[in-house]
Amino acid sequence: MRLYGPSRPRAVAVTLTGLALLVLLMAMNMRIGDIPMSLAEVLRATVDAGDPGHFVVMDLRLPRALTGALVGAALALAGAITQAIARNPLASPEILGVTTGASVTVVAGVVASGSAYGGASGLLLSLGIPALALAGGLAGAVTVYALAWRQGLDGYRLVLVGIGVAAVFTNIKYWLLTVGDVNDTTRAMVWISGSLNGRGWEHVAPVALALSALIPLTLLGARTLDALRFSDDTVVSLGVRVNRARGLLVLAAVLLAATATASAGPIAFVALASPQIALRLIGSGRPPLLASAVLGAVLTAAADLIARTAFSPVELPVGVVTAVLGAPYLIYLLVRLRGKGR
Repeated sequence: MRLYGPSRPRAVAVTLTGLALLVLLMAMNMRIGDIPMSLAEVLRATVDAGDPGHFVVMDLRLPRALTGALVGAALALAGAITQAIARNPLASPEILGVTTGASVTVVAGVVASGSAYGGASGLLLSLGIPALALAGGLAGAVTVYALAWRQGLDGYRLVLVGIGVAAVFTNIKYWLLTVGDVNDTTRAMVWISGSLNGRGWEHVAPVALALSALIPLTLLGARTLDALRFSDDTVVSLGVRVNRARGLLVLAAVLLAATATASAGPIAFVALASPQIALRLIGSGRPPLLASAVLGAVLTAAADLIARTAFSPVELPVGVVTAVLGAPYLIYLLVRLRGKGR
């Protein structure tokens, strides 16, 4: 069976250029820290186990850079799948209930513990935040899927239900932040903003496993995504089982987005913008999967670099930067679609 990846020269060029830019951005991120390093020193410390900076680079800085890249790739791939299924460039994993569901469970856990990082209960919570986020993300997705199902899964109904459920979850989250202790809710807000600070190898592994398992499966399903651009009657005539195909692809997007959110918090707009940028660079009929994943990793790595350097020594959560960069792009998409009468 053919794997549907970037086969055209333009798609290959965009993907390879993105990978090269990603490596450069990760290296620049690994320069920053209490011990400033040059790019040459970072490279030497990476390949030479006897180098004095080997521990700093490999155990402290590389996990953060890898987490950012993998989380960005997972979110962008989830966004490409969601936009193809919904046939809507404004669709993203947020409408599947993943990020809002994860935010509710994490904030609820922080408020219930009485302390996010202090005391025995706080320590247990800090170790369990990824598990809380993953469980909440999956629960949110199940809620949206169940409410959107009407003898089948329609892309537009999925978007509308997702927006409604996200609004409810968001208000629950803010209510929990209101009733919680101010110290605990402040710490929760850092996670809600999406942060790569303090990421370790334990945050790299889940996203890497999810991507290694789901990228091949989604590439195998790219043919189905191509078919889902047409009406359901046309898709059925092509021999595609619409509901099963949509369900499996939505499941893949949910797992990718939930794992990414559990590792770094809800990083905004990466899933929305990356697939559309990749689509315009390549000129394809739907968001390309591999190119979207690579550009999502590039966008997250670039945002993290800006977050760490723009107001140094103050370090912003990476989600704040992606939101600032992504909001104008969302407005552009809305204006563009309005001009087309969509």
